Amino acid sequence: MHLFAMEPAPALPVFLTQREVAEALRLPERTLEDWRQTRQGPPYVKLGHHVRYEQAELLAWVRERRHG
Repeated sequence: MHLFAMEPAPALPVFLTQREVAEALRLPERTLEDWRQTRQGPPYVKLGHHVRYEQAELLAWVRERRHG
């Protein structure tokens, strides 16, 4: 029996599209585009021409902006 067979496979991150993030945050997609240009918004990755947001990083970014 191999030791590696006993380790659980790491969970893959969930990536969201710009539209999904905009809908979840109830913001226009254009706001996310503006934030990317000014480096104010949530972290994202670019895969070719496609922008994706990692769900866990998005939630952490939102929580950092919590007031009260």
